Amino acid sequence: MTPAPNQHLGWYQARKLPHYDAPHVLQFITFRLADALPITKLRQIEAELRMLPAAEQEIQRRRKVEYWLDQGLGCCALARPELARVFRQGLLLHHGRRYRLMAWCIMPNHVHVLIECRYSLARIVQSWKSYSARWAVEHNERLGLGLQGGRVWMRGYWDRYIRDERHLTAAVHYIHSNPVTAGLVKRAEDWQWSSAGRELDLL
Repeated sequence: MTPAPNQHLGWYQARKLPHYDAPHVLQFITFRLADALPITKLRQIEAELRMLPAAEQEIQRRRKVEYWLDQGLGCCALARPELARVFRQGLLLHHGRRYRLMAWCIMPNHVHVLIECRYSLARIVQSWKSYSARWAVEHNERLGLGLQGGRVWMRGYWDRYIRDERHLTAAVHYIHSNPVTAGLVKRAEDWQWSSAGRELDLL
């Protein structure tokens, strides 16, 4: 069931992922394109995780997924400036109203965003996906985005609420450094599709 715009669900689970949704909480959110991780790779990750103690599996799952996302698998449609620009517009659309946008990075096959929530978290992520997906499907063939079956985004998302100032600093650093980690640029500020070294404009 989709929550109401002003409804915050607290702790809940969706598609086997834990989520925390509360007003004015800082959230580090990650989601990916539908083909960013092939099913064969996901099965490999799960097989490797079964060798680990249960308490370590969730942390290692995220690390492994993030590693493979940075390898640039899938169609990488967000590497096209046209689509990256549309997604950036979607991020800024409700900045200052539904959420406060604090840091963001659009990678070729996934996205990282750090916000202060003022609205249902699930609704916020849904709005970003739908805004960009409609445009992507409409222009898929013309731009050769490589999207299959009209599906743009993987269902669901990962969120991690920020616990303290140290965690906040680490999250912002991770988001801005992701293009450097992935070998796309040498300096975070050189990546056009992130908030590194840029002022956020209120629209």
